[in-house]
Amino acid sequence: QLGGKRVGIVGLGSIGAEIAKRLEPFGCAISYNSRRKKPSVPFPWFKNVYDLAVNNDVLIVCCTLTEESRHIISKDVMTALGKEGVIINVGRGALIDEKELVQLLVRGELRGAGLDVFENEPDVPQELFSLKNVVLSPHCAVATPECFDALEELITANLHAFFSIKPLQSVVE
Repeated sequence: QLGGKRVGIVGLGSIGAEIAKRLEPFGCAISYNSRRKKPSVPFPWFKNVYDLAVNNDVLIVCCTLTEESRHIISKDVMTALGKEGVIINVGRGALIDEKELVQLLVRGELRGAGLDVFENEPDVPQELFSLKNVVLSPHCAVATPECFDALEELITANLHAFFSIKPLQSVVE
Protein backbone atom coordinates (compact mmCIF):
# COMPACT_ATOMS: atom_id res chain seq x y z
CA GLN A 1 0.00 0.00 0.00
CA LEU A 2 1.78 3.07 -1.27
CA GLY A 3 -1.11 5.53 -0.99
CA GLY A 4 -0.02 8.57 0.97
CA LYS A 5 3.46 7.20 1.64
CA ARG A 6 6.66 9.21 1.33
CA VAL A 7 8.56 7.63 -1.56
CA GLY A 8 12.17 8.42 -2.38
CA ILE A 9 13.46 7.56 -5.83
CA VAL A 10 17.18 6.93 -6.17
CA GLY A 11 17.95 7.88 -9.76
CA LEU A 12 15.41 10.08 -11.49
CA GLY A 13 16.37 9.22 -15.06
CA SER A 14 13.87 7.93 -17.59
CA ILE A 15 12.86 4.91 -15.47
CA GLY A 16 12.72 6.90 -12.23
CA ALA A 17 10.58 9.57 -13.91
CA GLU A 18 8.15 6.90 -15.18
CA ILE A 19 7.93 5.46 -11.65
CA ALA A 20 7.20 8.94 -10.24
CA LYS A 21 4.48 9.47 -12.84
CA ARG A 22 2.80 6.24 -11.77
CA LEU A 23 3.06 7.07 -8.05
CA GLU A 24 1.51 10.53 -8.25
CA PRO A 25 -2.12 9.32 -8.59
CA PHE A 26 -1.70 7.37 -5.34
CA GLY A 27 -1.06 10.60 -3.43
CA CYS A 28 2.55 9.71 -2.64
CA ALA A 29 4.88 12.43 -1.45
CA ILE A 30 7.73 11.93 -3.92
CA SER A 31 11.31 13.09 -3.53
CA TYR A 32 14.48 12.01 -5.26
CA ASN A 33 18.23 11.76 -5.35
CA SER A 34 20.23 12.11 -8.55
CA ARG A 35 23.71 13.34 -9.31
CA ARG A 36 22.28 16.78 -9.97
CA LYS A 37 19.09 18.61 -9.12
CA LYS A 38 16.75 18.68 -12.12
CA PRO A 39 15.30 22.20 -12.52
CA SER A 40 12.19 20.99 -14.34
CA VAL A 41 11.26 18.41 -11.67
CA PRO A 42 8.74 19.57 -9.06
CA PHE A 43 9.77 17.05 -6.39
CA PRO A 44 12.21 17.79 -3.55
CA TRP A 45 15.80 16.81 -4.32
CA PHE A 46 18.18 15.36 -1.76
CA LYS A 47 21.88 15.69 -2.38
CA ASN A 48 22.64 12.35 -0.71
CA VAL A 49 20.84 9.05 -0.33
CA TYR A 50 21.13 9.02 3.46
CA ASP A 51 19.03 12.18 3.78
CA LEU A 52 16.58 10.80 1.22
CA ALA A 53 16.17 7.67 3.39
CA VAL A 54 15.66 9.68 6.59
CA ASN A 55 12.80 11.57 4.95
CA ASN A 56 10.95 8.65 3.33
CA ASP A 57 9.02 5.46 4.04
CA VAL A 58 9.97 3.71 0.80
CA LEU A 59 13.09 3.85 -1.36
CA ILE A 60 12.87 2.81 -4.99
CA VAL A 61 16.33 2.21 -6.42
CA CYS A 62 16.67 2.63 -10.17
CA CYS A 63 19.96 4.43 -10.75
CA THR A 64 22.80 3.16 -12.91
CA LEU A 65 25.54 1.03 -11.40
CA THR A 66 28.92 2.74 -11.37
CA GLU A 67 31.90 2.54 -9.04
CA GLU A 68 30.41 5.51 -7.16
CA SER A 69 26.94 3.98 -6.87
CA ARG A 70 28.04 0.47 -5.85
CA HIS A 71 26.41 -0.21 -2.45
CA ILE A 72 24.89 3.28 -2.50
CA ILE A 73 22.20 1.69 -0.34
CA SER A 74 24.47 0.86 2.58
CA LYS A 75 23.65 -0.36 6.08
CA ASP A 76 23.58 3.28 7.24
CA VAL A 77 21.07 4.22 4.55
CA MET A 78 18.86 1.23 5.31
CA THR A 79 18.99 1.94 9.03
CA ALA A 80 18.06 5.57 8.33
CA LEU A 81 15.00 4.35 6.44
CA GLY A 82 13.92 2.69 9.68
CA LYS A 83 12.03 -0.36 10.88
CA GLU A 84 8.95 0.58 8.88
CA GLY A 85 10.99 1.21 5.73
CA VAL A 86 10.65 -0.67 2.46
CA ILE A 87 13.26 -0.92 -0.28
CA ILE A 88 12.41 -1.72 -3.89
CA ASN A 89 15.34 -2.36 -6.23
CA VAL A 90 14.69 -2.41 -9.98
CA GLY A 91 18.15 -1.12 -10.93
CA ARG A 92 21.14 -3.41 -10.41
CA GLY A 93 21.77 -5.80 -7.56
CA ALA A 94 25.08 -4.27 -6.48
CA LEU A 95 23.40 -0.91 -5.76
CA ILE A 96 22.41 -2.42 -2.40
CA ASP A 97 24.75 -3.97 0.14
CA GLU A 98 22.85 -7.25 -0.12
CA LYS A 99 24.44 -8.94 2.92
CA GLU A 100 23.37 -6.04 5.13
CA LEU A 101 19.92 -5.97 3.53
CA VAL A 102 19.39 -9.66 4.31
CA GLN A 103 20.51 -9.20 7.92
CA LEU A 104 18.25 -6.18 8.48
CA LEU A 105 15.27 -8.03 6.99
CA VAL A 106 15.93 -11.18 9.05
CA ARG A 107 16.22 -9.12 12.27
CA GLY A 108 13.07 -7.15 11.46
CA GLU A 109 14.98 -3.88 11.21
CA LEU A 110 13.40 -3.19 7.80
CA ARG A 111 9.74 -3.73 7.06
CA GLY A 112 10.28 -5.26 3.65
CA ALA A 113 11.88 -5.41 0.26
CA GLY A 114 10.88 -5.93 -3.35
CA LEU A 115 13.75 -7.21 -5.47
CA ASP A 116 14.05 -8.21 -9.09
CA VAL A 117 17.84 -7.89 -9.24
CA PHE A 118 20.50 -9.42 -7.02
CA GLU A 119 24.13 -8.69 -6.32
CA ASN A 120 25.48 -12.05 -7.53
CA GLU A 121 22.93 -13.12 -10.12
CA PRO A 122 21.75 -15.74 -10.67
CA ASP A 123 22.50 -16.57 -7.02
CA VAL A 124 19.84 -15.29 -4.66
CA PRO A 125 20.56 -15.36 -0.91
CA GLN A 126 18.70 -18.39 0.46
CA GLU A 127 17.45 -16.47 3.52
CA LEU A 128 15.28 -14.31 1.26
CA PHE A 129 13.16 -17.26 0.12
CA SER A 130 11.76 -17.89 3.59
CA LEU A 131 10.98 -14.28 4.52
CA LYS A 132 7.35 -13.19 4.37
CA ASN A 133 8.32 -9.51 4.06
CA VAL A 134 10.17 -9.93 0.74
CA VAL A 135 8.87 -10.11 -2.81
CA LEU A 136 11.28 -11.67 -5.30
CA SER A 137 10.79 -11.47 -9.04
CA PRO A 138 12.91 -12.23 -12.08
CA HIS A 139 14.18 -9.10 -13.83
CA CYS A 140 12.08 -9.16 -16.99
CA ALA A 141 11.98 -5.54 -18.07
CA VAL A 142 12.79 -6.44 -21.65
CA ALA A 143 10.21 -9.22 -21.90
CA THR A 144 7.61 -7.15 -23.72
CA PRO A 145 5.91 -7.79 -27.05
CA GLU A 146 7.53 -4.64 -28.46
CA CYS A 147 10.98 -5.82 -27.40
CA PHE A 148 10.49 -9.22 -29.02
CA ASP A 149 9.20 -7.56 -32.21
CA ALA A 150 12.28 -5.32 -32.33
CA LEU A 151 14.54 -8.32 -31.72
CA GLU A 152 12.88 -10.24 -34.55
CA GLU A 153 13.35 -7.26 -36.89
CA LEU A 154 17.02 -6.96 -35.95
CA ILE A 155 17.70 -10.67 -36.44
CA THR A 156 15.95 -10.64 -39.82
CA ALA A 157 17.85 -7.52 -40.95
CA ASN A 158 21.18 -9.04 -39.86
CA LEU A 159 20.46 -12.29 -41.70
CA HIS A 160 19.57 -10.38 -44.88
CA ALA A 161 22.72 -8.27 -44.55
CA PHE A 162 24.93 -11.29 -43.88
CA PHE A 163 23.69 -13.25 -46.90
CA SER A 164 23.86 -10.11 -49.09
CA ILE A 165 27.46 -9.52 -47.97
CA LYS A 166 26.54 -6.15 -46.43
CA PRO A 167 27.47 -4.74 -43.01
CA LEU A 168 25.47 -6.13 -40.10
CA GLN A 169 23.31 -3.75 -38.05
CA SER A 170 24.65 -5.00 -34.74
CA VAL A 171 28.13 -6.46 -34.52
CA VAL A 172 29.43 -8.03 -31.33
CA GLU A 173 33.18 -8.18 -31.11
